[in-house]
Amino acid sequence: MDLSICPVTLSDIPALLRLIRQLAQFEKLDHEVTATEERLRESLFREPITTEAIIARLSEEPVGYALYFQNFSTFLARPGLYLEDLFVVPTHRGRGIGRKLLAYVAHLAVSRDCGRLEWAVLDWNTRAIRFYERLGAKTMSEWTVYRMAGAALRKLAEE
Repeated sequence: MDLSICPVTLSDIPALLRLIRQLAQFEKLDHEVTATEERLRESLFREPITTEAIIARLSEEPVGYALYFQNFSTFLARPGLYLEDLFVVPTHRGRGIGRKLLAYVAHLAVSRDCGRLEWAVLDWNTRAIRFYERLGAKTMSEWTVYRMAGAALRKLAEE
């Protein structure tokens, strides 16, 4: 398997957006994608860098990606990495690509002295849940994720 994993470059933006749309379709959330190539360029390549992405290629074909950013644990008083997306094209799953993407991000977290690596997974994605648990990840079932966006976010910001 001729697999390479490297940081996303400006020339990777069109492929990254295609992969993001495939992830959204897999998660049945494609109606929520408003990302554009321009927005991705602005978000991934502005200074200071706040968001990073890596891309996996199999014989030069983009087959997966991971997108992550730094967060912070007040309890640990250390930074962490939050994995926003980990995606492998369905026809290429089961070949270790997702594991290698996650290992790359884990290596970054350790090299940056992060206290933890965190992410969310949809509760119906049992294949991903089993994959993460086999790697030693623990579910945080006592936590509920909240999200505020769109009109609700704007309304609160106006107060």
